[in-house]
Amino acid sequence: MTQDQWTTVADVVSAVCLLGGAFFALAAGVGALRFPDLLSRMHAATKPQVLGLVLVLVGLALRLREGGAVWALVLVAVFQMLTAPVAAHMVGRAGFRTGKVRQDLLVVDELSRDLAATRQTDEGGRPD
Repeated sequence: MTQDQWTTVADVVSAVCLLGGAFFALAAGVGALRFPDLLSRMHAATKPQVLGLVLVLVGLALRLREGGAVWALVLVAVFQMLTAPVAAHMVGRAGFRTGKVRQDLLVVDELSRDLAATRQTDEGGRPD
Protein backbone atom coordinates (compact mmCIF):
# COMPACT_ATOMS: atom_id res chain seq x y z
CA MET A 1 0.00 0.00 0.00
CA THR A 2 1.15 3.49 -0.74
CA GLN A 3 1.38 6.36 1.74
CA ASP A 4 -1.85 7.90 0.38
CA GLN A 5 -3.72 4.63 0.87
CA TRP A 6 -2.47 4.33 4.49
CA THR A 7 -3.56 7.91 5.11
CA THR A 8 -7.03 7.17 3.75
CA VAL A 9 -7.37 4.03 5.86
CA ALA A 10 -6.20 5.91 8.98
CA ASP A 11 -8.72 8.69 8.29
CA VAL A 12 -11.58 6.20 7.89
CA VAL A 13 -10.63 4.34 11.09
CA SER A 14 -10.32 7.72 12.82
CA ALA A 15 -13.83 8.70 11.74
CA VAL A 16 -15.24 5.36 12.96
CA CYS A 17 -13.50 5.77 16.34
CA LEU A 18 -14.72 9.36 16.70
CA LEU A 19 -18.30 8.38 15.89
CA GLY A 20 -18.14 5.35 18.19
CA GLY A 21 -16.73 7.46 21.00
CA ALA A 22 -19.44 10.06 20.52
CA PHE A 23 -22.07 7.32 20.68
CA PHE A 24 -20.68 5.94 23.94
CA ALA A 25 -20.49 9.43 25.46
CA LEU A 26 -24.12 10.02 24.43
CA ALA A 27 -25.14 6.67 25.91
CA ALA A 28 -23.38 7.59 29.18
CA GLY A 29 -25.25 10.87 29.35
CA VAL A 30 -28.61 9.29 28.62
CA GLY A 31 -27.95 6.52 31.16
CA ALA A 32 -26.97 9.03 33.83
CA LEU A 33 -30.24 10.86 33.28
CA ARG A 34 -32.60 7.93 32.85
CA PHE A 35 -31.43 5.17 35.19
CA PRO A 36 -33.43 4.90 38.42
CA ASP A 37 -30.85 4.58 41.20
CA LEU A 38 -27.42 5.83 42.22
CA LEU A 39 -25.41 2.71 41.40
CA SER A 40 -26.93 2.36 37.93
CA ARG A 41 -26.31 6.02 37.19
CA MET A 42 -22.77 5.76 38.48
CA HIS A 43 -22.13 2.76 36.24
CA ALA A 44 -23.55 4.60 33.23
CA ALA A 45 -21.47 7.67 33.99
CA THR A 46 -18.16 5.83 34.24
CA LYS A 47 -17.97 2.76 32.02
CA PRO A 48 -19.23 3.98 28.63
CA GLN A 49 -17.89 7.48 29.25
CA VAL A 50 -14.33 6.21 29.67
CA LEU A 51 -14.63 3.91 26.64
CA GLY A 52 -16.11 6.79 24.62
CA LEU A 53 -13.29 9.11 25.61
CA VAL A 54 -10.65 6.51 24.75
CA LEU A 55 -12.24 5.96 21.34
CA VAL A 56 -12.32 9.71 20.70
CA LEU A 57 -8.67 9.99 21.73
CA VAL A 58 -7.69 7.08 19.45
CA GLY A 59 -9.57 8.68 16.58
CA LEU A 60 -7.89 12.00 17.25
CA ALA A 61 -4.44 10.38 17.46
CA LEU A 62 -5.02 8.61 14.14
CA ARG A 63 -6.04 11.90 12.60
CA LEU A 64 -3.22 14.04 14.02
CA ARG A 65 -0.32 11.56 13.66
CA GLU A 66 2.16 13.85 15.43
CA GLY A 67 4.37 12.43 18.18
CA GLY A 68 3.87 15.14 20.80
CA ALA A 69 0.12 15.30 20.33
CA VAL A 70 -0.25 11.53 20.45
CA TRP A 71 1.73 11.30 23.71
CA ALA A 72 -0.45 14.01 25.24
CA LEU A 73 -3.55 12.04 24.23
CA VAL A 74 -2.06 8.87 25.74
CA LEU A 75 -1.52 10.73 29.02
CA VAL A 76 -5.13 11.93 29.00
CA ALA A 77 -6.36 8.37 28.46
CA VAL A 78 -4.13 6.96 31.22
CA PHE A 79 -5.18 9.58 33.76
CA GLN A 80 -8.84 9.11 32.88
CA MET A 81 -8.58 5.34 33.34
CA LEU A 82 -6.80 5.83 36.67
CA THR A 83 -9.18 8.40 38.13
CA ALA A 84 -12.63 7.30 36.89
CA PRO A 85 -12.74 3.99 38.82
CA VAL A 86 -11.51 5.66 42.01
CA ALA A 87 -14.07 8.45 41.71
CA ALA A 88 -16.88 5.96 41.02
CA HIS A 89 -15.82 3.88 44.01
CA MET A 90 -15.84 6.89 46.31
CA VAL A 91 -19.24 8.09 45.02
CA GLY A 92 -20.66 4.60 45.54
CA ARG A 93 -19.35 4.37 49.11
CA ALA A 94 -20.59 7.86 49.97
CA GLY A 95 -23.99 7.07 48.50
CA PHE A 96 -24.15 3.82 50.43
CA ARG A 97 -23.21 5.47 53.71
CA THR A 98 -25.77 8.26 53.27
CA GLY A 99 -28.57 5.85 52.41
CA LYS A 100 -28.94 6.76 48.72
CA VAL A 101 -28.46 3.16 47.54
CA ARG A 102 -31.58 1.05 47.19
CA GLN A 103 -30.97 -2.02 49.35
CA ASP A 104 -33.62 -4.09 47.53
CA LEU A 105 -31.57 -3.98 44.31
CA LEU A 106 -28.34 -5.27 45.86
CA VAL A 107 -27.52 -8.92 45.19
CA VAL A 108 -24.49 -9.01 47.50
CA ASP A 109 -24.00 -6.51 50.31
CA GLU A 110 -20.52 -6.87 51.82
CA LEU A 111 -20.20 -3.24 52.82
CA SER A 112 -22.99 -3.37 55.44
CA ARG A 113 -21.22 -6.26 57.18
CA ASP A 114 -17.88 -4.43 57.11
CA LEU A 115 -19.40 -1.19 58.39
CA ALA A 116 -21.17 -3.04 61.22
CA ALA A 117 -17.92 -4.73 62.22
CA THR A 118 -16.13 -1.38 62.17
CA ARG A 119 -18.81 0.25 64.31
CA GLN A 120 -18.67 -2.61 66.80
CA THR A 121 -14.87 -2.36 67.03
CA ASP A 122 -15.07 1.42 67.47
CA GLU A 123 -17.51 0.97 70.36
CA GLY A 124 -15.04 -1.23 72.21
CA GLY A 125 -16.51 -4.61 71.36
CA ARG A 126 -14.89 -7.46 69.50
CA PRO A 127 -15.73 -7.92 65.83
CA ASP A 128 -17.70 -11.06 64.92
